[in-house]
Amino acid sequence: MVKDYSLYLQVGDRVYHKYYKRWGLGIVVEERRSELPGGFCYVRIDFQDGKLRVFDNNFKSGSCCYYAGIEKVDDRKYKIQFCEDRGNGNPRPARKALLKGEE
Repeated sequence: MVKDYSLYLQVGDRVYHKYYKRWGLGIVVEERRSELPGGFCYVRIDFQDGKLRVFDNNFKSGSCCYYAGIEKVDDRKYKIQFCEDRGNGNPRPARKALLKGEE
């Protein structure tokens, strides 16, 4: 089977949206690919504002999340500080801040 797409994000990647900074940081929680040639491939991203958003993950597509403003956080340059409680009843730890790492 010939795959006609190139993936940009993988599960676990940390990202942010350069135009919607109020969304906060995001983590890719799901990746799906179509088995059909020309099919859709997408990622679900859990952003700090508590919403899951879905984006096209085909780098060869004009509507890829990269071209829409999603950029990866370079884990070598930055670290994400976690806090223990979101304060809204959600038991998951929240991504609190993006901090400049030591080089």
